[in-house]
Amino acid sequence: MIDQSLLEILACPKCKGKVHYNKDEDTLVCDACALAYPIRDDIPVMLVDEAQPVSE
Repeated sequence: MIDQSLLEILACPKCKGKVHYNKDEDTLVCDACALAYPIRDDIPVMLVDEAQPVSE
C-alpha cells in the first residue's frame, strides 16, 4: 500500500497527470497515458521506460 500523502504529490512523468493506486497489481496507473508504473520494495518507479501498458 502506498502512503496517501505521497500519492497526492506523484504525477505521471510522461504527461504530468494524476496517477492512482491499483491495489490488485501493486502499481500506479495513469489513465491518460494508459501506463502502469511498478512499485518495488515500497518505492514507486516513476520512469516511462519501466512502465507497462495498462491491461484491459
